[in-house]
Amino acid sequence: MAFLDWVLHPTELWAGFWYVMRHAPPDEKTNKLQVSGEMKRCYDFLEMTSRSFAAVIQELNPKLRDGICLFYLVLRGLDTIEDDMTIPGAKKRHLLESFHEIIYQKGWTFKESGPDEKDAILLVEFEVVIAEFLRLPTEYQEVIADITRRMGAGMAKYTRSRVVTMDDYDEYCHYVAGLVGHGLSRLFAVSGLEDKSVGENLELANSMGLFLQKTNITRDINEDVLDGRCFWPKAVWSKYAENEEEIISKRNRDNGLCALNEMCVNALSYIPHVMDYLSQIKEPSVFRFCAIPQVMAIATIVLCFNNANVLDDNVKIRKGEALKLISQATTMDNVKRVFYWYLVALEKKNHPGSHMYEEVRKITDKAKKDIASTLKGGAPVDFTFEYLLIGLFLVTAFFFFYSYSQSTQQQQL
Repeated sequence: MAFLDWVLHPTELWAGFWYVMRHAPPDEKTNKLQVSGEMKRCYDFLEMTSRSFAAVIQELNPKLRDGICLFYLVLRGLDTIEDDMTIPGAKKRHLLESFHEIIYQKGWTFKESGPDEKDAILLVEFEVVIAEFLRLPTEYQEVIADITRRMGAGMAKYTRSRVVTMDDYDEYCHYVAGLVGHGLSRLFAVSGLEDKSVGENLELANSMGLFLQKTNITRDINEDVLDGRCFWPKAVWSKYAENEEEIISKRNRDNGLCALNEMCVNALSYIPHVMDYLSQIKEPSVFRFCAIPQVMAIATIVLCFNNANVLDDNVKIRKGEALKLISQATTMDNVKRVFYWYLVALEKKNHPGSHMYEEVRKITDKAKKDIASTLKGGAPVDFTFEYLLIGLFLVTAFFFFYSYSQSTQQQQL
C-alpha cells in the first residue's frame, strides 16, 4: 500500500528523495550543530520526543536554536506529567503549578512516570535540561518560565474541570497551545531576528496555536475516547450523542460525522489569522519553523472533514505528502498556494446537503478570495502536475511492454 502511494504521487516521491539527501541522521545533525555534552543530550531528547519538530528546530538560526529546543523540552516535560494518568490528582496539580519553579532547581528529576509514558526518559534525566536552561540569556529564561507558569496553571485547572462550553474549549486550547504561540513569538522578538511587534500582537500568535491544537484534538477523537478522556466540547458532541463513547460508535455513525464536521469548521475558522501571522515573519528559518506545522494542519483538517475513518482510528496524512509540504513551506507565496489547493480539495468533499455545508462554503470562498487577491499572479491554475507524470509513466510503461511483447513474438517466429 505504501509503495502504491508513492507511485500514485510521484511528486511526493521526489520530495522524499530530496528530504533524505538534505537531512543527515540524528548523530550527524548534532555534530554539525557543534554542540557537545549536556546540550547534545538535549538534542537527543528532542529527536526522541518529536522527530518532526526536531528537524525544523535544528534548522533555526543559531540565535534561537538552543532556546527553542529547551523551550520545547520544558513544555514536553510539563505535558508528560499532564498526560500521565497514573499520577494522583493532587500530586499532578502540584507538579503542574510549580513546574516553572522546578526548572530553576539544579539536579531535579522525576522517576515516577507510569510504565506507558513514552517520554518518561526526559523526566528521568531532566537535570540535563535544567542545567542548559540556566545557561540561556536571562530574557530567554524569563519568557520560558512565564509561559510554563501560565500553562501549568491552566493544565492544573483542567485536571478537575471538563471542556463543556465553546469558551472552555478555547480556553483549554489557549493554555496548551496558544501560550506556546505567545512564547515563541516573544522569543522571536527577544532574539532580534523578528520585529518587536511580533512579540506584542499575541492574538495572532494565539490563533496559530489554536489552529494546530484544534486540528489535533479533532483528529485524535478515537484515541482520546478509548483512553477515557475527551477534549471535544460537550456543547458540540452532546447534540449528536448521549455520551463520549457514542461519538465514535458505528451505530451512531451519521451523527458522529456531523459532530466531526462541526469540529473541523471550528478549526478552519483560524485560517485568516494564520495567513496574517505568517505574513509578518521575515527571517527565513523562523518562517519555515512557523509555516511547516501550519501546512501540515490544513492538510490534516481537510483529510478529517467528512471522513468516517477519523471515528475509527488515528488518521494521518501520507508520509510523502508531509515531506512534500515541508519542501513547499519556504515562502509566503508557496504557503498561500498550499492553503489554496487544500481549500479546493475541501470544496470537493463538501457536498450540498451535508452537515455544515454552508459554513464550509463560506470559509472556503472567503479564504480562497483573500489568498488569490494577495498572491502574485492571482489564483493558482487548476492543474495537477502529478496527473501528467502518472499519465506519462503509464504511456511509457505501455510502450515498453508493447515493444517487449513484439520483440518476444519475433524471436519465437
